[in-house]
Amino acid sequence: MPVLPAAVYCMSSTSRSSRTGRVSAGIADTIRHRGCLGSLGYYAKAIFQLLRDLTPERRRSRYGDIDYDFDHGVDTTWSNVSLGTRLRELASGAQYQASEPELFHRILHALPVQPDEFTFVDLGSGKGRTLLMASDYPFHRIVGIELLAELNQIARKNIRAYFSERQRCFKIESSAGDARDFQFPQESLVLYLFNPFPDYVLRTVLTNLRRSFQADPREVYIIYHNLVHEDLFLSQSWLKQLHHTHQFAIYRADDE
Repeated sequence: MPVLPAAVYCMSSTSRSSRTGRVSAGIADTIRHRGCLGSLGYYAKAIFQLLRDLTPERRRSRYGDIDYDFDHGVDTTWSNVSLGTRLRELASGAQYQASEPELFHRILHALPVQPDEFTFVDLGSGKGRTLLMASDYPFHRIVGIELLAELNQIARKNIRAYFSERQRCFKIESSAGDARDFQFPQESLVLYLFNPFPDYVLRTVLTNLRRSFQADPREVYIIYHNLVHEDLFLSQSWLKQLHHTHQFAIYRADDE
């Protein structure tokens, strides 16, 4: 059996320790906000969904979103996310799913602003497909934040590998971190959320965004895709709904 060099062993051990810590923190967070019974119900439902995704029929159907990857030489599909990553997603209360390209471009065309005046931010950016698709537009820059380091690493590789004749923005970055700790840039923003968090995380993110907006008033638009927690947005008096469909809504920050 080969012996790992000490440095490699330490790095491997640190990585495992970090992943274990994220899982423990995610479970503790879920229990704190959902309670013991609520957490049991949530995890039972999530485990059932995970097991269903492992069936041959579901695994085949999950490759229906892979055309984008073939076209651009990247790995953004949700079909080949590892089981270990799926389990860590389950603990954190979120699940990566890549945005569908045709719908994403319809959403961007519904924005009532010119992209070159804005920074595009995707919270819960996963493997980075949305960051790449956003680069078809002349945003000032594009920023992604992803909780799971392994997905963020893939996103960074995708950014380096991506090729498209339609690309208009080349300032793209992806970082690993908790969206609740994200410091919103003091720039005009388009914030993209593909239902990436449980409601209690989303509530904190919106609170942080409002504080940032109040401290530095500027143009801020929020795209909320997959309206699971739409009630949270509707309860925010400082957000004005500009566009609504059964798939997404667009809001503008307005504290007047």
